Amino acid sequence: MKKFVKYFISALLVIGLTGCTDLEEDLVGEITEDIRIGYTGYVCDCGPVDRLYSIYGEFRNAGTANHGGYYSLQEITSDEMVVGAKGEDWFDGGVLIQLHQHTYTPTHPYVSNAFVQTYNAISTVNDRLGDGVLEPEETAQARALRAYFYWRMLDLYGRVKIVTESNPDPPQASREEVFTFVESELLAALGIPEVSASMDLSGSLLADGGSAYVMNRYGALGLLARLYLNAEVYTGTPRWEKAEIAASYIIDSGVYQLCGEGCKVKNLGKRPAVDSDPEELEGYAAVFAPNNEGNPEHIFSVLYDEATGTGMNFSQMNLHYASQLSWHLDQQPWNGYATLEEFYNSYEEEDARKQANFLVGPQFDFSGSAILDYASDDDNIQLDYTPRINELAPNSLREAGARPAKFSFKLFGRADMDNDFPIVRLGEIYLTRAEAKARQSGNWSDAEPDVNVIRARAGVAAYNGNLTETEFLAERGREMFQETARRTDLIRFGRYNEAWWEKPVSEPFRNVFPIPQLLWLGPDWTQNPGY
Repeated sequence: MKKFVKYFISALLVIGLTGCTDLEEDLVGEITEDIRIGYTGYVCDCGPVDRLYSIYGEFRNAGTANHGGYYSLQEITSDEMVVGAKGEDWFDGGVLIQLHQHTYTPTHPYVSNAFVQTYNAISTVNDRLGDGVLEPEETAQARALRAYFYWRMLDLYGRVKIVTESNPDPPQASREEVFTFVESELLAALGIPEVSASMDLSGSLLADGGSAYVMNRYGALGLLARLYLNAEVYTGTPRWEKAEIAASYIIDSGVYQLCGEGCKVKNLGKRPAVDSDPEELEGYAAVFAPNNEGNPEHIFSVLYDEATGTGMNFSQMNLHYASQLSWHLDQQPWNGYATLEEFYNSYEEEDARKQANFLVGPQFDFSGSAILDYASDDDNIQLDYTPRINELAPNSLREAGARPAKFSFKLFGRADMDNDFPIVRLGEIYLTRAEAKARQSGNWSDAEPDVNVIRARAGVAAYNGNLTETEFLAERGREMFQETARRTDLIRFGRYNEAWWEKPVSEPFRNVFPIPQLLWLGPDWTQNPGY
């Protein structure tokens, strides 16, 4: 496996990396063999044991919450986000436009980055499993974590090699075979032969709850629920009942609660002179705050820390250059990612998620004074985030687009943020069960009880016999915005190839990405159809 991954690194060096910012500029340095194996990760009393530090650290290295890899592929290809070209700034050779318009090719650098980053994570797991020093409980965690990374490969590329510590260079597997491997590894970690209404997890080697930074049985079940929710896409055979059972087990356990009324944290982004800034963040906003550790909704989360667990760069990716003054940020942002106007407008005005998820309107600095953009390319010198984006290229306005702010910002924040990133959380599990029920019955009203739990927290009216498939997808989008779910959801609902703003209709083969050109090792690799 080490030789396999090193080939990827060498190929990346050959093709080079493009970008107007730090498009994974640390990638080549971080995935060399010595550094990757020696990585000690974060130090936290509530975190995993020493022998698994390197594996959990790979969640940050694998593009979970930064630019140029997995996050970018999941978000920019969807109807959630876009990166407009502001002259030469953010044009980047057209690679961002290619993602938005679904014209990506096997040489696209982000397609290659995500592939390499994910296989590096898998390589780290295989190394730990192959060391022969893990306790049985640690082995169960490692196998479940590796299954998650293979789920990413299954979802993004479909047909990949299932590399394990016992088989370092296997033949390329079919998508169905990858699905079966992910399922079997999660089931093995849980210690059960299948997900069923009568399953007994009392003998599982995975913990019954505990720290969200450690893969436990509910995290593994959440990943299985997601796998089964998309099973028809991956294999042609739906598994809605299994998705419902897995989701129900988590919800009915009572181990986790939605962060709603009374679930509060101090607002670390409160500017003393800006009265509109609340003293505390409550409910949905608290789930994603800079101090969201220990949130009761988090089932499995990636620990990010501005000093010892770096890699979350949303403040840099999303905010206008001058927004550095809003929170006295350590570095000037890059002014890249923005929200599509239609997606922003899909929220009702009273929806608490709309306020939590976006920055819009005139912007103010730490002292409450208007932030001025002296290089403004419209008639308003005050920085004013407008939901409308004038064009994708070549001259997208500097302040155009509501800015993603779900993972909110704090005063004096560094370029790397503190907000933990939930991989599995209870809000998603409610939506998974809701959809699985409706798919089985063919009646979307059956999804309403679980969806209304989510809407009650958001402060919007409950559905009452008026929920449709289209509206459910919109509601799921409103809840899961910025959590790398939208591309996968659009494909499952058959909407990924539709036209939206500045994107024409795309071909169905685009539902999986191409196998990167840098990976042509010989006749045992074949390209995905259409590429």
